[in-house]
Amino acid sequence: MTQKKSGKAFDFKLFRRLITYTNPYKLTFYFVALTAILLSIFTVIRPYLLQQTIDKTIIPKDNELLLFFISAMIGVLVLEVTTQFLFIYFANWLGQEVIRDIRVKLFKHMIGFKKQYYDQSAVGRLVTRAVSDIETIASIFSQGLFMIISDLLKMFVILCFMFYQSWQLTLLVLLILPLILYATRIFQQKMKAAFEEVRTQVSNLNSFVQERITGMKIVQLFTREDIEYEKFKEINEKHKKGWIKTVWYNSIFFPIAEMSSSITIGLIVWFGGLNATQNGTITLGVVIAFIELSQMLFRPLRQIADKFNTLQMGMVAANRVFAILDTNSKIENNGHLLLDSVKGKITFDDVRFSYVKDEEVLKGVSLTVNAGETVAIVGATGAGKSTIINLLSRFYEIDSGVISVDDTDIKTVELTSLRSHIALVLQDVFLFADTIFNNITLNNSEISEEEVYNAAKEIGIHDFIMSLPGGYEYNVKERGAMLSSGQRQLISFLRAYVANPSVLILDEATSSVDSHSEQLIQDATNKITKGRTSIVIAHRLATIRNADQIIVMDQGQIVERGNHNQLLEIQGGYYKNLYEVQFDTIPD
Repeated sequence: MTQKKSGKAFDFKLFRRLITYTNPYKLTFYFVALTAILLSIFTVIRPYLLQQTIDKTIIPKDNELLLFFISAMIGVLVLEVTTQFLFIYFANWLGQEVIRDIRVKLFKHMIGFKKQYYDQSAVGRLVTRAVSDIETIASIFSQGLFMIISDLLKMFVILCFMFYQSWQLTLLVLLILPLILYATRIFQQKMKAAFEEVRTQVSNLNSFVQERITGMKIVQLFTREDIEYEKFKEINEKHKKGWIKTVWYNSIFFPIAEMSSSITIGLIVWFGGLNATQNGTITLGVVIAFIELSQMLFRPLRQIADKFNTLQMGMVAANRVFAILDTNSKIENNGHLLLDSVKGKITFDDVRFSYVKDEEVLKGVSLTVNAGETVAIVGATGAGKSTIINLLSRFYEIDSGVISVDDTDIKTVELTSLRSHIALVLQDVFLFADTIFNNITLNNSEISEEEVYNAAKEIGIHDFIMSLPGGYEYNVKERGAMLSSGQRQLISFLRAYVANPSVLILDEATSSVDSHSEQLIQDATNKITKGRTSIVIAHRLATIRNADQIIVMDQGQIVERGNHNQLLEIQGGYYKNLYEVQFDTIPD
């Protein structure tokens, strides 16, 4: 997934797109904006009250009026604190609502991708996009956007009030302002580039850790701990350097801002103090108020730079998330036919397919599987066996030709309707970190406990499940780690059986299990294939002797077809040679 870097300090087009997600929460959005305006007003009321207190009560020594101004300042402070609370709470609430909607939309978009997309995408990166990147987007609303708006309003109101009080002191303050603005601009641009690098390194780090933890057995088996440790240190070092860049820019900018603020205070005290001692238009209260106002003016400016960092990180994260949302990698679901029932006739008519352009995996395959037949597909690794079943389920789009179910082109069938009539049992069974029951039903509320129990008894695995602690409520942990490969395979058979499919596909279902489990699986196979169209891919030819038809593939083409006995009669045939290698013994 490539990212376009505009080089802009701020991408307004991306920002406008992000803001559209606040449309369902307009009232909250406007309320937060209102509290931001109120906060900017309260900002100048306190210095004004302080000025009036000094000029009208402390210098004249009016104790009664002093009490009034102190009470007024306390009241304003309470209102300001209350408004600040409402502002922070609802800004964060809005951010969480927005990222919830984006995350749901992203996940829905991702589960519709072609299998090819996941073949080419690192899982760790996708997890980063769906979790940490989206969480970073929330900070745009909670700590970025509204905070910046609030700070800008404060600065505007403060400047207007300062001009009203003393245009001479205001011009002194504005002498330093261009330096701060220029430094802030450079700071923003540098931080944007730095944060893009940080997010890239975070993705690399997540991807590396996820893959190594998933493949920890291989890492330890081949004693690669030291090698992977060194690789991790290298990636982690790049991640650290990315963050160090942001620290470096911060360490330069904030001292400059602090120095500028101190110079401003010195100028105010010098000019305002001279004017006040010479009975000019500037009073002592104005000088004190301007000292506070100048700090309140520069403090938001420094905070804006800080909040802009947060905003930049959120924008970078949003850009990455939107890149996935904009990815068009879905199987075209333009079919409108809904299949209420399927007899199970399957036809491939001159089907050609390639994972990589101009490198065909299937080269004009044509075959017919009649309804209720059991058809086996055999051949060397890479011959195209698994590709056939992937295309039947429409995990990939064919280059040319037609695939039909009951003489209906599968492209004209609604995708969910098509797949609901097909069940697939893979060699590498995937189980979720959940109970056996939920792994069987996949949380389908239409499948009852009684149906699951009866199906398990019918295919002979009920006793095995009940022997586990908790029976059907036994949690198999991540990827079914608490079960053996044979046990996982049995669970996958039961999962397929309760789905009651019209077409059953078994892909190398017995290639990695022990003899006892293989017998159980063979019995289960005989049960669940009875009366339905079944396609069996197998290396062990003993499991497919009774198939109605055996398809032999080599290098993406069908080279032989027939039943077991017919294929053995072909002298020098592919299937006959394969059979002899597996079953013939060397004579004494």
